[in-house]
Amino acid sequence: MSQSPSSRFQTSLKTLLRTREAGVFLALVLLVIIMGFLSPYFLLSENIFNVLRSMATIAIMAIGMTMVIVTGGIDLSVGSVLAASAMLTARLIFYTELNPWLAVVVGIGFGMFLGLINGFLITRVKIAPFIATLGMLSIARGLTYMIASGLQGTVASNIPMRDPAVNFLGAGYIGPVPFPVILMVILVVIFSLFLKFTVLGRQIYAVGSNELAARLSGVNLTRVKLFVYSLTGALAGFAGILNAGLLSTSATNAGLGNELDVIAAVAIGGASLAGGEGTIYGAVIGAAIMAVLRNAFVLLKLPVYMQTIAIGVVIILAVASDQLQRRGSNRH
Repeated sequence: MSQSPSSRFQTSLKTLLRTREAGVFLALVLLVIIMGFLSPYFLLSENIFNVLRSMATIAIMAIGMTMVIVTGGIDLSVGSVLAASAMLTARLIFYTELNPWLAVVVGIGFGMFLGLINGFLITRVKIAPFIATLGMLSIARGLTYMIASGLQGTVASNIPMRDPAVNFLGAGYIGPVPFPVILMVILVVIFSLFLKFTVLGRQIYAVGSNELAARLSGVNLTRVKLFVYSLTGALAGFAGILNAGLLSTSATNAGLGNELDVIAAVAIGGASLAGGEGTIYGAVIGAAIMAVLRNAFVLLKLPVYMQTIAIGVVIILAVASDQLQRRGSNRH
């Protein structure tokens, strides 16, 4: 006997509410309500759009990081890749006659290349993702200084990002909405559909769920991992260009610590660090929680050190929650 439309709706609603993303979204709503009571400025439209803008670069990088973590890997280099890609783009625009949009493509391609190196080290050299990307974190940061100062090794300096069209990517508005937020939404929708409806997207989940079974079923593990690390590098590069556009300069310290925010956003959003589970929508909600927390510390005038402590606590709680859920499901 088929269910009535109302019964099907109730069943779908119950299934949705059981997902971890729904729980995280409810936590975000609760956090917003609490902040609305604690600060009269929080719910002002200007502040809300500032929060959305501040989360955009983290959310864009979290798209790639979600795929990496779903495969059972991790990428600690995204903050440094962000800085190196932005610095290369700014230098090409400022010191050469290269077309600014071509410089943007080169910057994103440079981020993709650094991500491809991560993937190569992990798949071919068989270095653990943590170690390979930790090494790239240092290499990419060094490249940022080198690109900023030149091979002579003088004191590294920032490079202006003076092209108005490129600056619009990070600082522009469409009506009252910051342009980076629009770009974030577009990318989130595209890659969420990609993960759900393409063969490669399903293979990403298969690799993280059971790598041996995926290989035996014909999945090319190397191709999948090279793709997710390259994409993560490209998205980090794009996020760096947005950040430089917002500030009208590419800074040598850009992206410092961003890898923690990105990983925290993905973990909070329901991705399992053991692999096989996670959604881009969840990661975006996680990024929103991180952005609201940072905004809350500013509005409530709390010490800066509390931000860093809070992020660490949030990461630990998110991972601990995932571990407890896994143990509970294994018992049943």
